[in-house]
Amino acid sequence: MFIDSHCHIDFPELAARLPEILAKMEENKVTHALCVSVDLPDFPRVLALAEQYPHIYASVGVHPDYEDTPEPTVEQLVELAQHSKIVAIGETGLDYYRLTGDLEWQRERFRTHIRASRATRKPLIIHTRSASEDTIRIMREEGAGLEAGGVAGVMHCFTESLEVARAAIEMGFYISFSGIVTFKSAKELQAVALELPLERILIETDSPYLAPMPYRGKMNEPGYVAHVGEFLAKLKGVSVEQVAEQTTSNFLSLFGIDR
Repeated sequence: MFIDSHCHIDFPELAARLPEILAKMEENKVTHALCVSVDLPDFPRVLALAEQYPHIYASVGVHPDYEDTPEPTVEQLVELAQHSKIVAIGETGLDYYRLTGDLEWQRERFRTHIRASRATRKPLIIHTRSASEDTIRIMREEGAGLEAGGVAGVMHCFTESLEVARAAIEMGFYISFSGIVTFKSAKELQAVALELPLERILIETDSPYLAPMPYRGKMNEPGYVAHVGEFLAKLKGVSVEQVAEQTTSNFLSLFGIDR
């Protein structure tokens, strides 16, 4: 069985097809999915999905790309995270690719999420793009990760270097691979995935984006996470069952979900 560790099935293009999407998950032996929050105004619909379906979990947080949205406080995030189906804080982090200029607000938002994670003892879901140096620096400064007395987390939709992956793993984080790793052009990322132990890997879709091969260019959905797992098994020369079992165990352990 597989688990989609990061998706956005509350987004309108997927929510409109939810019965079909849930059926495809079951067909592809995808047993759980984590629906990830991107801003506070839309958080209620994320939570509603988790409340309605036993195998759907949720996070609370504000994405670094969302500039014109209510800024979260530590207190708000802590309060919203008290719900039993909220298993993580995020997604949060830094993105210097899509936005330019003075991004200090982005760094402060990231710090807010790390502090909420420490306060709630719930893992962080971290997004980093073209900002890995500052991401790792702020993680260390704010005490993210097990070594600093924080909690573990995940570097989601990972596209960075092996050095960044190892730095995050040293702090107790997992590395999550999306459909990008299946792309023919992703040789450098595939080399990173080959070096990392299965014990530190998660798989995800980030749907509705980044559909894996052979669906590249089409709308993504949680059922397609099986293709990411199958690709990693072939890349690493291990069985699909081994990848499925280990990534499932990693997910349940990280997010404190009873098997």
